[in-house]
Amino acid sequence: MILVRRAAVLLLGLTLFFASIGSVLADAPLNETIDDLLGIKYKYGGTTEKGFDCSGFTGYVFAELGLKLPRTSRDQAKVGTKIDKKDLRKGDLVFFNTNGKSISHVGIYLGDGKMAHSSSKYGTKIANFNDKYYVNRYVTARRVLSEDQFTKFATEIDKTSEAAIETITHIEEAESDVE
Repeated sequence: MILVRRAAVLLLGLTLFFASIGSVLADAPLNETIDDLLGIKYKYGGTTEKGFDCSGFTGYVFAELGLKLPRTSRDQAKVGTKIDKKDLRKGDLVFFNTNGKSISHVGIYLGDGKMAHSSSKYGTKIANFNDKYYVNRYVTARRVLSEDQFTKFATEIDKTSEAAIETITHIEEAESDVE
């Protein structure tokens, strides 16, 4: 009984500690926008919160930040600056060939091997960019955020010092995402 009480007190203490850390940092607009959209069902051709396809999702996220992207993943792969895989940073678009013909899928790179996208199987979610499925289908990446936009949208501000710090990445769901 004493052990259970001690564990409960420790758990409560840890919960309060981590909650207080979260109140010091403001989420980056990119993270906030994506977080608000996670779990929305997949809809072919979807561009609204009623349902998204992959390029509808990326277009919606960037439109919420004031940036207009072309409608399809194939056309989105033509905008911005081509980026080497090793140079990816938060907010870059990553493109895949999932149909065996050409670019047919897009996601938003979040750092630490994670990306946000709309999966035909799971809807909008965070996936492991380094998953074998995506590694085997990766085609290219494009940087669509300027340096100023990156600082404004993809970094957090420490409320106590107003200094930009790196964004906290999202946590991936346990299941592998296979289209």
